[in-house]
Amino acid sequence: MKPSRTWACWITGVCLASLSACSTAPSAPGCAAEDISPEQLVGTWRVTLAGQSMPWTLLLRPHPEHEGSLRGTLMQNPQHFAVVADIEDGEFTMEESHDGQRIAATWLGQVQAGSCGQIITGNRQDGAVGQAPQRFEMRSDRLR
Repeated sequence: MKPSRTWACWITGVCLASLSACSTAPSAPGCAAEDISPEQLVGTWRVTLAGQSMPWTLLLRPHPEHEGSLRGTLMQNPQHFAVVADIEDGEFTMEESHDGQRIAATWLGQVQAGSCGQIITGNRQDGAVGQAPQRFEMRSDRLR
């Protein structure tokens, strides 16, 4: 039996309406970029930097001395660097230190829309004079 043209048009209309509803549906509570809290960033992240073939591992935990901030370690064996980070209105800021005293690099990024705080992209600016920013992507291990 051959479906009628009216039936095919109705099916197409329902499919298009469903897709439209999905694209305009609000995200889950607390998932809008501006609603992401520091607590949602706690955990292990895989970090890729433009121009580097090996990924880094980033471990973030609540900062014990500054409520609402994060502290952690950026690792790529044998290197381990201390970091502190903040998130506010979907804007991510992280400072990297190689000696625990001075800032060696600053990371500025944004929570990616629709990722519910699981993907952050931006630029890492090395503290050395004249260095071009490096593009980065952070993906939470919770995505896997």
